[in-house]
Amino acid sequence: MEQNGDARTKRKQPPSPSNERPLKQIKPEIDAHTRNGTYTTTSPELQPMDGTPSGSLESLDELSSTHIVGGVHDTAEWQKTIEKVVRNVVSIHFCQTCSFDTDPAVATEATGFVVDAEKGYILTNRHVVGAGPFIGYCIFDNHEECDVYPVYRDPVHDFGILRFDPKAIKYMPLSALELRPDLAKVGVEIRVVGNDAGEKLSILSGVISRLDRNAPEYGEGYSDFNTNYIQAAAAASGGSSGSPVVNKDGYAVALQAGGRADGAATDYFLPLDRPLRALELVRKGEQVPRGTIQVQWILKPFDECRRLGLTPDWETAIRQKFPKETGMLVAEVVLGDGPASGKIQEGDLLTRVNGKLLTQFIRLDTILDDSVGKAVSLTVQRAGENLEFELDVANLHDITPDRFVRVAGASFHDLSYQQARLYAVSLKNAGVFVCEAAGSFRFADGYTNGWLVQEVDNKPTPNLETFIEVMRAIPDRKRIVIVYKHLRDLHTANTSITTIDRHWHADMQLAKRNDTTGLWDFSTISKAVPAVPPVPRRANFIRLESSSYPEAVDIVRSFVRVHVSMPVKLDGFPKAHKQGYGLVVDAEQGLVLVSRALLPYDLCDISLIIADSIFVDAKVIFMHPLQNYAIVKYDTSLVNAPVKTPKFSNEFIKKGAETIFFGFNQNFRPVVAKTVVTDITTVAIPASAVTPRYRSLNFDAITVDTNQASHSACGVLIAEDGTVQALWLSYLGERTSHSGKDVEYHLGLAAPMILPVLKEIQSGKTPKLRILNVEFQTVQMSQARVMGVSEEWIEKTEQEDPERHQLFMVRKVDSGHEGGLQEGDVLLTLNNKLITRAPDLDAMYNNEYLDAVVVRKREELSLQVPTTPTEDLQTDRVVNFCGATLHRPHQAVRQQISKIHSDVYISSRARGSPAYMYGLAPTNFITHVNNVPTADLDSFLKEAKKIGDNEYFRLKVMTFDNVPWVATMKKNEHYFPTVEYLKDANEPLGWRKIIHEYEETGAMEETAPVEMEADAHEELLEVPEVECPT
Repeated sequence: MEQNGDARTKRKQPPSPSNERPLKQIKPEIDAHTRNGTYTTTSPELQPMDGTPSGSLESLDELSSTHIVGGVHDTAEWQKTIEKVVRNVVSIHFCQTCSFDTDPAVATEATGFVVDAEKGYILTNRHVVGAGPFIGYCIFDNHEECDVYPVYRDPVHDFGILRFDPKAIKYMPLSALELRPDLAKVGVEIRVVGNDAGEKLSILSGVISRLDRNAPEYGEGYSDFNTNYIQAAAAASGGSSGSPVVNKDGYAVALQAGGRADGAATDYFLPLDRPLRALELVRKGEQVPRGTIQVQWILKPFDECRRLGLTPDWETAIRQKFPKETGMLVAEVVLGDGPASGKIQEGDLLTRVNGKLLTQFIRLDTILDDSVGKAVSLTVQRAGENLEFELDVANLHDITPDRFVRVAGASFHDLSYQQARLYAVSLKNAGVFVCEAAGSFRFADGYTNGWLVQEVDNKPTPNLETFIEVMRAIPDRKRIVIVYKHLRDLHTANTSITTIDRHWHADMQLAKRNDTTGLWDFSTISKAVPAVPPVPRRANFIRLESSSYPEAVDIVRSFVRVHVSMPVKLDGFPKAHKQGYGLVVDAEQGLVLVSRALLPYDLCDISLIIADSIFVDAKVIFMHPLQNYAIVKYDTSLVNAPVKTPKFSNEFIKKGAETIFFGFNQNFRPVVAKTVVTDITTVAIPASAVTPRYRSLNFDAITVDTNQASHSACGVLIAEDGTVQALWLSYLGERTSHSGKDVEYHLGLAAPMILPVLKEIQSGKTPKLRILNVEFQTVQMSQARVMGVSEEWIEKTEQEDPERHQLFMVRKVDSGHEGGLQEGDVLLTLNNKLITRAPDLDAMYNNEYLDAVVVRKREELSLQVPTTPTEDLQTDRVVNFCGATLHRPHQAVRQQISKIHSDVYISSRARGSPAYMYGLAPTNFITHVNNVPTADLDSFLKEAKKIGDNEYFRLKVMTFDNVPWVATMKKNEHYFPTVEYLKDANEPLGWRKIIHEYEETGAMEETAPVEMEADAHEELLEVPEVECPT
């Protein structure tokens, strides 16, 4: 299976330029998943550079993409066969729309082939059809296209069946490949006829070398088992999953499934015995019973079996009965509480079933499948002793999830046999499996799935039904205790406290698979229980009694813990949850100053913890457009604690001044250090070229001489008498294109900078600031002289600011900044005041126009410069459409781009969505829908509503780097309804949710969360694999 945008692409891309600007003209693809759901640490929105990290193994998807159009010396007979076969092979383009069981949400391509032309059935791999929700279409050899829907996916074996409408294929006669599992024999010459990434037919030749290979293990995630595989040397490439393996007569003798990942030209094919049986039953409209005793068997050669206790008489009997066999079935994993638990043990040798000798998976499968609901007799040999057991045969479909629940932003279902087998866990009362750990259940360890929730709100949750009943009763915003384990570490029970979100995600929805329609039907099974009104709480702050600066460290009573949860990803911000500290700036009114690295926008939940004891919610009052802070407000009547309002200095701290650093380190522990101000310099936080997001501009940053400061994201510089001289804040910087990590800077902001805004807020007003839409950089006198600044002005500058001989030059003008300053201008004065320091620019905040004197191209000019109201810069409207999050280009985009192409900007996209599938990427602009200009969200929604569900439409798109392209997309309202969030002060949340288009049995919100990055302490690990699917 070829995945869209693999981390190590087969197509070689030029390296990133030295300035780390991404290749945005190349449409970015999805983040790096292998088929089994392991991750690489590549940033989702980066176009990866060519090459494989040292020490890792390539998957089959990543092998050379050389096209082999038939064998080199194909005979006329083979050529005739291939001409017949290729008409039956289809390229499958599909999305697995959300994480489910072992499968992550993906958008990718694979292969399949027609096995019933009259009824319209296509055979492909189970890892293509997937265990969860699926949307897709297939393309025939003549490039006709039609939708496909799953009708069957095997619970264990790697095959599935898709349905299509034969009447939709009008320009070529349909035919089907006949399945002949009996013709797969050692030495048979075969051809693998498939698609390379869905783009070109490739025909690979080979010879069957083995029929008795154990099923390949792909590491974590889905793996086939309890079957033999066929081995051949064909070197199939990416996108060939589901390809037919045909013999010279044109019969399908096996199904392409996987191959070596270490460069060896070895492929693994699934025998067609079970697919043929399933197809015959599906044709009849019957269920496909699949039997299990919850034991994984593996083939082991006779020499190993002898070491396990195989006696000579049994070996003789088996070799005489099956002279071509070289091994036996041995129990590998026996699940606890299953039909075989307490009877069959690991290492047991299977000798007879129902009284007959047996050594093959196929015969065992046949007996079990025909005995569902009945009992079978098994004879095993254990350390030379013969044991016979009667075992009840269960139905595999009963232990394979066909439903999931979405609540509080996360998704849950019962533990599957696939996962239980992999980790040898009992299926009975194992806990609820978290298939999408998001929202209230976004656990800190960084894994998005693999968790088993065992207790919620101090109540056991052994299975999904119990979990649903427990969740029904929990009110919105209630803080509860969760006990959970990860399948990788079942020794450790984790305990955490979370806030249940039933306001952004109000309804609890149940999704159930419908094999008749091929869709998953969604129904609301519980509305939100209203939040319980909070009650006042009392607490005391800690005391740092051993400190040498008692008045200074008393500032601990002004710090509160801040948790921010963002249900919708906006403005290029990479996280869904952030936590840190804020500084109370007015205890009477409940005003708290928070870094915008924690609080990037106001579509969020803010929770404060006061004195490490009292939870209280807060709301955004003000967000500063340039200086990296926001002011939030909490209800002081709920807090009975000695919260302190700090005393702020009215004077700017000086370079070289002694001060005390008080802050909180990465472990959220208070640290104190006597230090010195080492530098005060005008900076602009570097822009993130990959994903434009809020950054601080045009401010004087303070640095100090203590290592504690570099490890602390929040704090103050404070005098010994307790006067706050500067705030210590975290500043979100760029994301590096090489490591994909976000850089954070820890810098000081002088206290006088916040006082005008704070006083206005304290008076009950909301500041309405205006700003110059430009980014400045400092120039020294030597540079200023070359740029045309006169000696008179240079002398004035030296006299005005003896400490810093500098002026400001316009480095970048925001798009949409009409008239006024231009890039390269050297700014001399604003409103007759010489500008040598960043605080001098504050004149812009309260003036619609500024009188400026600049030097432009060595000429001194007097200008009237307009300012921009900052309320126009905040994102106040968001539309989710086909998995893409759309809003007006936010301020960071305008700062980095020269021209805004439209007000429909793609901020993020959901995994496994049409937006993923058809290549819409963050940072792109949508300019037209079906050739109709869409300059803003109103016109976009108007045109989008004209498009019917499951209809194609055209989008004209402009990349960030001004490269136009056209996307064709198919709308899907069932899994990806059109949802709008509109800022509304009259709403309790401050935002109103409007669902524009959806299906009655469809999801009421996107089924997969948007791309999110791991928190700073999280690592998404890539697990080296020996074998990989194709």
